[in-house]
Amino acid sequence: MAHHAGEAEVIDTGSLKRRWITYLAGIYILTFGLSLAIRADIGISPQSSLTRSMTLVYPPLTQGTYNFMLEMFMLLLTYLVARKDFRLSNFASLIPAFVLAACLDVNLMLTKSIHLQSYSLRLLLLTIGDAALALGLFLMIRANLVLMPIDMFVNTVFKRTGRKWGDIKTTFDCSLLLLSAVIGLLFLGGPKFIREGTFMNAILVGQYIKLYFYLFHKAKAAFGTHQRQTLERQSS
Repeated sequence: MAHHAGEAEVIDTGSLKRRWITYLAGIYILTFGLSLAIRADIGISPQSSLTRSMTLVYPPLTQGTYNFMLEMFMLLLTYLVARKDFRLSNFASLIPAFVLAACLDVNLMLTKSIHLQSYSLRLLLLTIGDAALALGLFLMIRANLVLMPIDMFVNTVFKRTGRKWGDIKTTFDCSLLLLSAVIGLLFLGGPKFIREGTFMNAILVGQYIKLYFYLFHKAKAAFGTHQRQTLERQSS
């Protein structure tokens, strides 16, 4: 799951049980943050704006269901790009995708009563939601287990083309944003869920993850110093 050396430094190499607990906790925290960002109602991430728009086009299906459908479609695209490099084990990515979809629907239900009128409070809620979303991503990176189909697709294109991973991810996100806008124009009278919060999400999530990496390294260094001092006192 790590995409560069900076991420590799935080990877947990401990027991598989602990890593799965971390991974599942990350999924839940991520979806909780996403639900808060949705309730802020000033714009959400490109992927979420697409699946949220679909709930207005065809309301009987939940956003979690649309999210899972998108993940399945991305797994199909991964197969088309990877071809001979595609493995049956890649289907395992649908398991965490299903868990994420279920957690998203649960958290959307739990936050259903949140309706804020004040714009400043909406901004605050979006900021908190993005912080939680980024923390969930950080925990999933640390667990280093199964890639979601969307990330798997981006990684596959990265391996096939040799282009920078960040550039591919940005292009992919912009494509989802464009698709969301087109669906809004065709079926909803205009783009939905694409506002200032969408661009704030693009900036804040990355900055929050950088902050969590920084705090992790600081805590790790402090713990190492404490251990050395403890050993020195015991040996003296």
